[in-house]
Amino acid sequence: MITVNMHEAKTRLSELVKAVEENNETVILQRHGTPVAELRRFQPRRQPKMDRLKTHPKLKVTFAPGYHPAEPLQPDELADWMR
Repeated sequence: MITVNMHEAKTRLSELVKAVEENNETVILQRHGTPVAELRRFQPRRQPKMDRLKTHPKLKVTFAPGYHPAEPLQPDELADWMR
C-alpha cells in the first residue's frame, strides 16, 4: 500500500496509476495527514444471470378466451362520468 499527500499525488499521478496497474498496489490519498481517497485497480462487477430467474407458476396471468387487454372499450362499457 502506498500513502501520498494530495500535492505529491498530483505530481506523480502517472507513476501511481502505473503501480496500481502493474503491481496491483493500493494508493491512499491524504489531505493534511487524513486519508480521503483510495486508488485501486478497477474490477468490473459481475452481472447477475437473468436466466436463473423464473416466474412462479401461480403468478402466471391468463386472459379469458376472446379478451384482448389492449382492445378499446365499447361506449356501453364506459362509466357515465367518462362519456
